[in-house]
This record gives sequence, C-alpha cells and structure tokens, in this order.
Amino acid sequence: MRYAFYPGCVSRGAAPELFAATTAVCEKLGIELEFEPMRSASCTGSGVLQEKNLRLGDTLNARTFALAERTGLPLLNICSTCQGVMSQANQRLTSDAGYLASINEDLAEEGLEYRGTVDPRHLMWVIVEDVGLDSLRAQVTRPLTGFKVAPFYGCYIVRPTSALGFDERPERKDALERVIEAVGAEVVDFPGKTLCCGFPILTINETNSVKMVANHTLDAKKGGAQAMVTPCPLCHLNLDGYQPQAAASARQPIDLPIIHLPQLLGLALGIDPNAMRLNKHIVSTGKLLSDMALTP
Repeated sequence: MRYAFYPGCVSRGAAPELFAATTAVCEKLGIELEFEPMRSASCTGSGVLQEKNLRLGDTLNARTFALAERTGLPLLNICSTCQGVMSQANQRLTSDAGYLASINEDLAEEGLEYRGTVDPRHLMWVIVEDVGLDSLRAQVTRPLTGFKVAPFYGCYIVRPTSALGFDERPERKDALERVIEAVGAEVVDFPGKTLCCGFPILTINETNSVKMVANHTLDAKKGGAQAMVTPCPLCHLNLDGYQPQAAASARQPIDLPIIHLPQLLGLALGIDPNAMRLNKHIVSTGKLLSDMALTP
C-alpha cells in the first residue's frame, strides 16, 4: 500500500513526535509513504484562513491535491483538522466545475492542475478501511490489555458529515474506538470526545480554552481513563500543552497523558516508546509506560 503523504504543519514543527511515530507505525503495517513530492505542499489553512479568505484556502488545498495527483497515489494525512478542511475544500472544488476551472487558472502559473480525482484520507480511516482491523490485530505484539483509553476525535473529523463521507462510510463515525479496541485497550467513553478541544480560541480567549481542556481531561479521568488518544495534533497541543494551566484553573491535579494515535498503535506493535518520543510530552507518560509494562 503506497500513499502520497501529507504530514501537515504541526508534525513537522510543534509535535515532531507524531511524525516519528507515524513513519515507524506505517513501516510496521506495510504502508509505504511517498513524502518527497509533497514537501512543497502548504498548510491547509486550518479553517482559520478560510474564515477570512475561502478562495485562498481552497486554492492552497487544490494545489496540494494537484501535487498528490502527480504521484498517482491516494493522499494520506495524519491530522483531524487537515482532514476536515481538505474534505470541505474538495467538496466545493469537485461540485462546481466553474469554480475549479477558475482556481486552476491560478495553479497554472506553477504548471499545476487539479483534475478532481483526489480523496484525502486520515491515517485512522486508512487503518480501518485499507489495512483492516483484523490485519491490525494480527500484527499486535504487545496487546494493550487492561489499558483504559479515552478517545478524542477533534471536531473537524466528525463534521460536517456530508463532506467527510459518513453516509458512504458509516464506520468512520466510531473509527477511533474501533482502533483502540483492535489493539486490546478498553474504550472509556465521555461526553466531550467529539467536541472542540479549545485550540481554535486559544489566542483570543485563553481562559475558556483552558477550561475546555480541564473539562475534557477531568471527565475522561473520572471515567477511569489512564490516557487520552487523539488523531489530531492540534488537539494534542492544547490538551497536553495546556493541561498544567487547566489543572491550576480547576484547582485539582489532572495528570492525564495525551497520546497521538500513531503512538498508541506503536506501543501495541512493539515499537520503542523513545523512538516515538513519548518522553517528550508535557504531561509525563512515565507512569503510564511503567504500568503498561506490568500488563500481561
């Protein structure tokens, strides 16, 4: 299985542990990543740019899609926000031939053209739909038995469902829980799993953003979670990076490790935690890894 790999901005900057974990996991699962052609791809706009200039955001994504088309490979990403923004952009581009033609006029200056054939997909979906959960289970060498995990999707990968293909692929609605269970862990459900993490409002209302972090992590911990796993690096940045402030705001300790989805997969596949940089998180994963070592 080969894919044109779009890693997104965060995994190449603020959260390099995600990139390291992804490449290690994909190698284990037989997923070949073609990264070189995508190096010049830009940010998706994260939905923020689109609020100010929708056409510019769609042009940037059309450019990324055109680069992927050149490889002749399906496009894989590892960010819930990227997935949502790309899906919405692609829906607009492929449903309006005139709009796409207009944007292609701009891309032509760089010798690019988007023909509308790309279907961007998150690694989580690729695991469920292409690799298959049975195949994933067969490759688990260290079942995460007894490990209680709270799923946190990130809002862009759960809505709008019309752009995300939920009608055609209903398994996407609970894909994260399916993957957690496939590696042997126990899902801890909680109300905030499909809500916003607070990252989008961080720079304009830090107080409320931090409160959202406190609400989600405390709810998950009260449910018995030993960790929270997310397929969104922006959610990870907020839930992990601002958890100390959240604990101070809530006036109680939280100490809930936030794990990238590929890191969870990597633990079950026997990959060295240090190779996935699990020792680089803000909230320490030390106790978590120690407890897991005691799990039969």
